[in-house]
Amino acid sequence: MFFKKREEIDPNIIKLIYKNSRVSRYIEFIFGILLIAISYNVFVLSMNIVYGMGGVGVILKNIYNIDPAVTILIGDLILLIFSLIFLGREQTSKTVCGTILYPVFIKATEFITSYIDISNLEPIVLVVFGAVVTGIGLGLVFKAGFTTGGTDILNQIVSKYGKVSLGKSMIFTDGIIILTSLLIFDFSVFIYSIISLYIISFMTDKVILGISQSKAFYIITSHESLIKQFLNYKLGHGITILEGQGGYTGHYQKVIMCIIPTKEYFLVKEGIKKIDPEAFFLVTDAYEVSGGSSGGKNGFN
Repeated sequence: MFFKKREEIDPNIIKLIYKNSRVSRYIEFIFGILLIAISYNVFVLSMNIVYGMGGVGVILKNIYNIDPAVTILIGDLILLIFSLIFLGREQTSKTVCGTILYPVFIKATEFITSYIDISNLEPIVLVVFGAVVTGIGLGLVFKAGFTTGGTDILNQIVSKYGKVSLGKSMIFTDGIIILTSLLIFDFSVFIYSIISLYIISFMTDKVILGISQSKAFYIITSHESLIKQFLNYKLGHGITILEGQGGYTGHYQKVIMCIIPTKEYFLVKEGIKKIDPEAFFLVTDAYEVSGGSSGGKNGFN
């Protein structure tokens, strides 16, 4: 009797992924750090926006007139030691470059403020534009597989040992820093900081994931044949049939999966409702679609 040899994944696959795109990764990383540093000097410091280690730099600059780049560097190096202790060498290695280069870039780009006049702009415009630029920069850094260090390290430690999600740990750590701003600045700074943090988070995700060009439909219907004809022959999209089981009833059901261009979302949604008003369907963003047939088809026909 012959047995098929079991396929085994290459144990060095993660190293190979990083190695194959090393040049492009470092370009994205450097450009991302540069954008964050410029945004920090031009917008964050001018508006006293408080979040992350940069927020600590803003606070100490206003109280003791300490150079924010020095504050960030010292704070990041301390957190880097904590990262080595609590997160390990491999995880820490991804933050070393960002930890060192971020404050260096802040110091190297501070001269830019003398060439950019923002005095005539509304505060909310400065806050939003600065957050967008920072979000794009952070997205490029994370997309390249790096971090800027700072409270990113603290968030990971809190998440790991506090048994909470990374999102909740971010709310905890950045929340404390933002609340501290109420003791030093007026209430508008507090509001602007929250707005900035939300926009940065949103823009970071958009840069990492990209803008959704496709939608994924998951459809459960009693008119499976008609829905398949509509998607396959009328619209020209491939479909995949998944096996589903009701969690309460235990009944087995077919689930139709289809990836469609975002511009056809309305057409597909209304078409499903027209064919089967009782159909259940779930729609999600499909940020990246790879493989399958050409010509706009996908899945198994």
